[in-house]
Amino acid sequence: MTNPASGFKELVLASHNAGKLKELQAMLGDAVRVRSIGEFSQVEPEETGLSFVENAILKARNAARISGLPALADDSGLAVDALGGAPGIYSARYADGKGDAANNAKLLDALKDVPDAERGAQFVCALALVRHADDPLPILCEGLWHGSILHAARGEHGFGYDPLFWVPEGECSSAEMPPEQKNRLSHRARAMALLKQRLGLA
Repeated sequence: MTNPASGFKELVLASHNAGKLKELQAMLGDAVRVRSIGEFSQVEPEETGLSFVENAILKARNAARISGLPALADDSGLAVDALGGAPGIYSARYADGKGDAANNAKLLDALKDVPDAERGAQFVCALALVRHADDPLPILCEGLWHGSILHAARGEHGFGYDPLFWVPEGECSSAEMPPEQKNRLSHRARAMALLKQRLGLA
């Protein structure tokens, strides 16, 4: 079988996030032009999957169907060991859509009686790339970033749960880490490195 990723000159990213689009284009370089799904539709698909991979595939298929182009999607979040993997796929809406500060406050409350040794967690990124909407062989790449949850927020960089995520290799929170360092170590960076290998761009 030929490489299903070969020959890509253009693909659509299943995200309206301009920062994510810029980051992805920088990672892929000039070999592939990345376009936003926002060029084709402003409607977000309902994320009905029960895993990061399922939601990434769902979003990629939707973007390919709308655009007629190969499509890439990512689904990311935080999985906390002591909470059985929660907030997981519901990370962005953990506190009923009230935003990052509310999500962080809810997480700290859920872990208030959990000792340091049991506060392990990982950021997860699942990438799905489909050649067309009905592609039976999506390219799937996953990145994990292991750390633990602090007792209080630290740092001003990043977003989401970054201020609570302690990174052992940096001896700081994700929000205290310079963005260029985070973009080398993060779950999304690790998943993208695998994708570039699959695409022959590494």
